[in-house]
Amino acid sequence: MLKDSIVTLITEQINKELYSAYLYLDMANFYADRGYDGFENWFKVQAKEEESHAMILRQYLINNGHRVKLSAIADPSKEYKDLKEPLIEALNHEQYVTASINAIYEEALKQKDWRTQQMLFWFIEEQGEEEENAMKNISDFENFGGERGNLYPMNKELASRTFSPPTLEL
Repeated sequence: MLKDSIVTLITEQINKELYSAYLYLDMANFYADRGYDGFENWFKVQAKEEESHAMILRQYLINNGHRVKLSAIADPSKEYKDLKEPLIEALNHEQYVTASINAIYEEALKQKDWRTQQMLFWFIEEQGEEEENAMKNISDFENFGGERGNLYPMNKELASRTFSPPTLEL
């Protein structure tokens, strides 16, 4: 059985991952409304990834004999002033999620919960990739956008992203 503090943090993380999916879907809508189908696709795929992360955490709790209690997901709607702002917001959000995963890991260390630490190691690696991808999007936008070019090549590249379900064994 997992300690109550771990169950609480993982349950909260499930909600954060589902919120992330909503947030990225809202960002996809922002780009869809402006005709940037590649940016839209990238964020739709990101939304699916975040949902899959929530499902992994859900299954982890179930596999360890805990009931999963879901809570309401906050409205992610935001007005963005330009095409770059959602990219910056995505990086900020990924850094927030990384800090949250790290807090669960710290609690697992404190509780000497080796199994949870092992499971979270996948998420720690994943968050490194998530932050790297978000930083790349900002860098590419700065290189392809504004006065230095146009967004067509980036939009085309982002359109090619596909969803691959995670393969974490619990």
